[in-house]
Amino acid sequence: MTLRGLYAITDSQLLAGRLLPYVEAALDGGVCLLQYRDKSDDASRRLREAEALLRLCERYSTHLVINDDAELAARLGVGVHLGQTDGPLTPARALLGRHAVIGSTCHASVDLAAQAAREGASYVAFGRFFNSVTKPGAPAASPELLSQARAQLTLPIAVIGGITLDNAAPLVAHGADLLAVIHGLFGADDAQAVTRRARAFNALFAS
Repeated sequence: MTLRGLYAITDSQLLAGRLLPYVEAALDGGVCLLQYRDKSDDASRRLREAEALLRLCERYSTHLVINDDAELAARLGVGVHLGQTDGPLTPARALLGRHAVIGSTCHASVDLAAQAAREGASYVAFGRFFNSVTKPGAPAASPELLSQARAQLTLPIAVIGGITLDNAAPLVAHGADLLAVIHGLFGADDAQAVTRRARAFNALFAS
């Protein structure tokens, strides 16, 4: 399984009323991994939206992961992304099977990433790298951390936190495999702009 390129993450407030068209626009521009992130407790809406996103992802051959909800992921037969407060990865791996994509938030710690690798993570995520609307209080990570992680880990490395087209290139140069983007992708005026941004993010991996 190759995980390299743009990693799009949804935001329920940013995408209110335009979730599906904007996600499809991103997929059209090339997304290798899509995370459905909705922190609300409206379980029926979350199931409905996740099912609709799964249909889109299948059409574009893109992996879908659910943020922090292994049960919903198991119900849909997709992957999951777990934060540090969501417990060890091992039960999620047992629940979802060998082939599911499971990601782990590792903040700015190579040790946490090594532990996630041992527990069966498919990729590890470091961040935040820049000021982030979604996670303003998260500890800061540096490009040097990526070089250090790259030397120790064989797993794909995702980077998150305030990533835009203007600041992403050095992170790719330091070893990032996945650019996890929310506002830098979906904070666009229209769907066509989302597609253009997605293509531009992916072009950073081509050079």
